[in-house]
Amino acid sequence: SLFTLLAPSIHTANSSQYIPDRTSYGKMAKIFIVYYSMYGHVKTMAEKVKEGVDSVEGCEGVLYQVAETLPEEVLGKMHAPPKDADVPVIKASELAEADGIIFGIPTRFGMAATQMKALMDATGGLWQKGALAGKPAGIFFSTGTQGGGQETTAMTWLTQLVHHGMIFVPTGYHTPLMFQTDSVQGGSPWGAGTYAGADGSRTPSDNELERAKLQGEGFAKVASKLA
Repeated sequence: SLFTLLAPSIHTANSSQYIPDRTSYGKMAKIFIVYYSMYGHVKTMAEKVKEGVDSVEGCEGVLYQVAETLPEEVLGKMHAPPKDADVPVIKASELAEADGIIFGIPTRFGMAATQMKALMDATGGLWQKGALAGKPAGIFFSTGTQGGGQETTAMTWLTQLVHHGMIFVPTGYHTPLMFQTDSVQGGSPWGAGTYAGADGSRTPSDNELERAKLQGEGFAKVASKLA
């Protein structure tokens, strides 16, 4: 995977290549983890992604949520819990401040939820300036059911990244956990993932959370080399 090719350990015995210690001169690679979460599944995954990012020296994961587009009346009828007030809502212009962005996307009918698309629809000014060009980007996701978009959500999100000239960093088969087949597990080579269940009652499994953490770690190693 790209993690293996672009993100070797910080120091290796057989190579002069290394990831600079950014802390030595005060430069931290900021990795934005930008997500939408209606019932908390993607938020839980985002927190594990951040944990992985923060484990890489010289990298800092920053959580952001996107703006809600549904009225409170509708959210109430959907029994959606209140959003986490401690996680700031990102503005499209702020995306340019990141050294890399990992998008946490819940699926709606096999594609990204409207709230995530609304954020990207507001990035026309960044596109005109090429402000996101060359920045690495990753994707993790949540679907209600098997076959509900664990791969198509990522595939269709690539159009957003391509138009901005961003560099997609998939996980590939980056951990033996990818080969577990004795239970239902979300995720794919495109990124970490979870299943919420048709009624939203399922929570991310330990396997899914660990893969989210590993995605954050691997992505941060790549982003720190490109920053």
